[in-house]
Amino acid sequence: MADTAERRGRSSSSGRTSVRGPSDAAQRATRRLERLTGHPVDGVVAISRGEDGWRVEVDVIEVERIPDTTSLLATYQVELDGDGRLVEYHRVRRFRRCATDD
Repeated sequence: MADTAERRGRSSSSGRTSVRGPSDAAQRATRRLERLTGHPVDGVVAISRGEDGWRVEVDVIEVERIPDTTSLLATYQVELDGDGRLVEYHRVRRFRRCATDD
């Protein structure tokens, strides 16, 4: 059986809980991005671990339209430090839901 502290994540020297893996990093990034932009998250499209934290790419719905295939979405790159704090974020692309990559 796992130790309680291990299940909750390791505590860093700052007293914050460190990110426990890709799923935890994705959840933290999406929550922070939704709060900052006010746009609902459509999904996580990429995640990578770096030396100092996590980089998560998240699609959000910027303009919801009917039919849904004409809604405008955007991909944001969110960077978190090892404790899950937001370091930076920026929009890397904007597209119509039905558009395909070139």
